[in-house]
Amino acid sequence: MRLNENVLLLGKKVVLVPYTSEHVPRYHEWMKSEELQRLTASEPLTLEQEYSMQQSWREDADKCTFIVLDAEKWQAQPSTTEESCMAGDVNLFLTNVGDPSLGEIEVMIAEPSCRGKGFGTESVLMMMSYGLTKFEAKIGQGNEPSIRMFQKLHFEQVAVSSVFQEVTLRLTMNEHERQWLLEQTSHVEEKCYRDGSSESH
Repeated sequence: MRLNENVLLLGKKVVLVPYTSEHVPRYHEWMKSEELQRLTASEPLTLEQEYSMQQSWREDADKCTFIVLDAEKWQAQPSTTEESCMAGDVNLFLTNVGDPSLGEIEVMIAEPSCRGKGFGTESVLMMMSYGLTKFEAKIGQGNEPSIRMFQKLHFEQVAVSSVFQEVTLRLTMNEHERQWLLEQTSHVEEKCYRDGSSESH
């Protein structure tokens, strides 16, 4: 999405940066994992297909994708590459043309050493501050850690599909939820992002 192509979001645990071609090789390596394919309901792609997918996501007005970086690694040394700090990705899809306030949110913490550290939680909270009022998450029935994380973020189960083996969770933002979200993300800084680096990294 062009909306976020120059945006870097700096949190406590994670840094969100736009998905660029520099991230594709590492992302492609992750997606060779059968476990990740199963958890994300994804098919394996060739490297060329992955580059095409990255480009289409960048151009698509209905998708907002950030790569999740480990903030501690990223801030350790100015020469650190983003690729070496990659932890996963977080996406927001505007899936319902009849309801532009509804977004489907997805998060994948692909790097095993980064799981269970709150990276997914902070990434979702940061993405939710993009101003929509309704969020959905569709998660494979066997992905208990992800289901628990979204429930912890106040999402409620609204449907189960035995055909697709997935659970749909939803959160509708009211004033109380909006205030809670503001408290959870008050530390987040938005910075300018240009071609693989931020102005202050």
